[in-house]
Amino acid sequence: MAAARTAVRGLSTEELQAIRDTLAAGRKPKVMFTEAAGQIAGQVGQVIELTDPALSEEWVVVRFGRDELPFSPADLSIPPRGAKAAASKAAAAKAVEKVEEPPAPEFKITRTPVPAPREEAKVTTVEAAAEAVVDRPARKVAAKAAKPKAPAGLTVTLAYTEGEWTVGATQGAKTLAKPYVIKPVEALKMVALVDVPGVQEAVEQIMSVERAEAEQQAQKLRAELAEIEARLAELRDVG
Repeated sequence: MAAARTAVRGLSTEELQAIRDTLAAGRKPKVMFTEAAGQIAGQVGQVIELTDPALSEEWVVVRFGRDELPFSPADLSIPPRGAKAAASKAAAAKAVEKVEEPPAPEFKITRTPVPAPREEAKVTTVEAAAEAVVDRPARKVAAKAAKPKAPAGLTVTLAYTEGEWTVGATQGAKTLAKPYVIKPVEALKMVALVDVPGVQEAVEQIMSVERAEAEQQAQKLRAELAEIEARLAELRDVG
């Protein structure tokens, strides 16, 4: 096989450039397989893509029948005029010669097909492997970036200081509501939602102290009011 590859002249630099220009114009030029291509020598195919020769020596992608396979320039040549017809006649003649021969195993090309995710963007097996290696970190980064960020913690503070109930709210380092005064009844409703042993007792104790202080203040005010009313009555009698 190595000797055959050396003896047969493949595509020249000028022919490869002509193929590249033809592809750029939207056409698929025909090529003929040389003896270096093996059993398909003499057959005609269509070039559908030129890949990067730096990645593999088989960088000319040819459509042959239903297959789209990569070949090296040494495996291909520009077919002479009428080569396709001649190849068809040769194949027909060969088929006639084998009519009386026992059935031969079906011939299949064993080259690895070019992965084809899109009709207009086919790559060689080497390119696909390189892209897979490069794409793995990108997929990890994309998966990490797609994970939604958890919101900052929300803190609601109910406080009792110097006879006043206040409530405030923060989210992370951001202040949502500065502490503001609320009524004791509202504070009791909030505390009722917290089912923690000891909290209810502590609140009840605070409320008991407040009620006692309020009662004392009310009694003092009633006594002062009674004293004022008595003095007012005396003043009326004098008048």
